[in-house]
Amino acid sequence: MEVLEVILSVILLIAAIFMIVTVLLQSGSEKGLGAIAGQTDSYFSKNKAQSAEAKLALGTKIAAGIFVGLSLLMLILF
Repeated sequence: MEVLEVILSVILLIAAIFMIVTVLLQSGSEKGLGAIAGQTDSYFSKNKAQSAEAKLALGTKIAAGIFVGLSLLMLILF
């Protein structure tokens, strides 16, 4: 059981670090302040950022799911 606990702990740690990194890489939503200052984004810049943002958001959701699932599994097993 100790080997399984170590393996699950390492996977949990990797998922936590990956989740932290993906959250920090996401840009904040400051659209309201940009509109006040007169900043506008073109259609192309919005779509280019959206694909990268969508991938980061998906990575965050997957890492969070793995983190929660492993946490509950370790709670039940150990």
